[in-house]
Amino acid sequence: MNVGTSQNVGTVDRILRAIVGLAVISLVFVGPQTPWGWLGVIPLATAVFRFCPAYTLLGIRTCALPKA
Repeated sequence: MNVGTSQNVGTVDRILRAIVGLAVISLVFVGPQTPWGWLGVIPLATAVFRFCPAYTLLGIRTCALPKA
């Protein structure tokens, strides 16, 4: 499998996911200090790997297609 074809998260989407992920993870340390904040690892991981399994199931792609 080609790495370029497995990516389905675009740049703006990736930045927003990273910000949301870090904000939710911060809830573990500040604010309500709840362990539910560790759910922020999910959007952060999808930002790092540029791949969202839910996007694959729904047929969504926010990044440009690689040039052939």
